Amino acid sequence: MQTNLSTSVRPGRRTDTLSKFKKRILKNWHLYLFILPTLTYFIVFHYTPIYGVQIAFKNFNPAMGILGSPWAGLMHFERFFNSPMFEQIIFNTLLLSLYELALFPIPILFALSLNELSNGFFKKSVQMITYAPHFISVVVTVGMIVALLHPSTGIVNRLIELLGGERVHFLTEPGWFKSVFVLSGTWQQLGWNSIIYIAALSSINPELHEAATIDGATRLQRVFYINIPGIAPTIIILFILSIGSFMTIGFEKVYLLQNQLNQESSEVIQTYVYKSGLLQAQYSFSAAVGLFNSLINLTLLITVNTIAKRISGTSLW
Repeated sequence: MQTNLSTSVRPGRRTDTLSKFKKRILKNWHLYLFILPTLTYFIVFHYTPIYGVQIAFKNFNPAMGILGSPWAGLMHFERFFNSPMFEQIIFNTLLLSLYELALFPIPILFALSLNELSNGFFKKSVQMITYAPHFISVVVTVGMIVALLHPSTGIVNRLIELLGGERVHFLTEPGWFKSVFVLSGTWQQLGWNSIIYIAALSSINPELHEAATIDGATRLQRVFYINIPGIAPTIIILFILSIGSFMTIGFEKVYLLQNQLNQESSEVIQTYVYKSGLLQAQYSFSAAVGLFNSLINLTLLITVNTIAKRISGTSLW
């Protein structure tokens, strides 16, 4: 009898849940309609292509299609791991990623400094100047870098000569590639990356600063004990998101700055996938390398998210 009662109750609960869900959709249909374009974008361009990941485990032949191509197992992964380029590519990618991660606090410091400015006109001018480089295309940015760092006509080398130094071949010496790539990227994204932190700082209750000022707290103390704790959840979330793309270096900029002289320092996973996949038509091999890179990012994302949740209680999920 108990079994019959339990089986008779469950369908009723499911019906109630479905009806409540339908009512919620009908009540907030305009909100669901608002997120529909974004949802469609991710389904079409991010989830649907996952179907093609299986070519990493096949000897893909365009004439036979994805389903008709023969299985190869882990052959392409083993080929990549045994490749003489493996260590160099992984080392360059890791070093560039760590370099960028080391500069992660710079937008935070910039936002904290900008928040302390009292002159409204000067503050808005600085914001406009620092936001503008974000909207410059990668091609134009690389053109500016080449013009500024040119060994004979570049302004940077002219200044080095005026100060008594020797000209530096920034774009052809492998040792300079990582610094040029990362520092130029930090300059271009500094203002844009600080927007979220500035918004988080604006949400801090001003009464906290008033009370701290009455108690005799200095401006630096208010930054350390009010502003930084107030934006700490935002910092943690953005740090987790940056770890999720830890092994993903911007392909366009690396490829445009790359040449035969600095290739030993500039060859990363993304450029290697492009050359082996599109230029050499090794589709299965390049898919395997790309999948390996994505799995590393996913593992790092889950690990850092779990650690952040246990330590601070703030996480993506």
